[in-house]
Amino acid sequence: MYRFIAGVLLLAAAHASTFAPIPSTNQQSAMQNLSDTNDFQVIEFRRYQIKDGGLAKFATYFESFFPEAFQQLGALAVGQFSERSNPNVFTWLRGFKDMDARAIVNSAFYYGPVWKEHRTTLNNLMIDSDNVMLLRPLRHDSGVSVLPAVDPVCEVQGAQGVVVAQIFALKSDDVEQFANHAASIFATYQAAGLRQAGLLVTLDAKNNFPQLPVRTDGLYLVWLGIARDDDQLQNFYPLADRAANALAAEGLLRSAPELVILDPGKRSRLRWLAEKIQSTADTLQI
Repeated sequence: MYRFIAGVLLLAAAHASTFAPIPSTNQQSAMQNLSDTNDFQVIEFRRYQIKDGGLAKFATYFESFFPEAFQQLGALAVGQFSERSNPNVFTWLRGFKDMDARAIVNSAFYYGPVWKEHRTTLNNLMIDSDNVMLLRPLRHDSGVSVLPAVDPVCEVQGAQGVVVAQIFALKSDDVEQFANHAASIFATYQAAGLRQAGLLVTLDAKNNFPQLPVRTDGLYLVWLGIARDDDQLQNFYPLADRAANALAAEGLLRSAPELVILDPGKRSRLRWLAEKIQSTADTLQI
């Protein structure tokens, strides 16, 4: 037990400089403070089924108590969202440095005081929390964009924009072949104005924190993007439909792609930001 606690403390200390306090009035300085987050290689794409009428409450509790709790343990709540087509689903992405860190951080959090205090309230609002994809960046430069925390002074309206997740169920184990084939398609998304925020693939690793189940139903590739607004999103829809039809016709998929439209929570890091800030963020990948 003492070894475990020491390991948690060492992990937190090792990440102290990475997660230094962010000046609320200077997002560019915030980017500099996040410059070490590109070594996070494990992403959880978590989709919780919430009881009818409970989504707003769940989101408020989550954003009030949990982002900083994970951050201080060395993980990062990359973004949290509501799904337009699933009004009772709360979706969020969490990043870890590696699989060992995933086990240590999750143990420290779920057996720690923050979750212990609020777990009854949150669990009473949830129906299911097992729809979780365990992912990794496809390439070293395709991790989830790491953006600074929402500035409560300068961003009084909270996170803006629309986040898109297109989930491809791959038939073949040759992920690189599929990615190379789809690269021109993803380029059309960006040409339409969307910013690519990540290209992720299923992480083939044993679940080392089995208290939190993860999906084992096959190989997936996830394209993440950010749209400025609904007008820009309208330009994206026909491109996504064409991509789905083309890839299905070529026999590369087990089923039709799933398109998930995500509205950021008020404090979601993953959101639409000013061009100058975003261009810096593109070099900072989980």
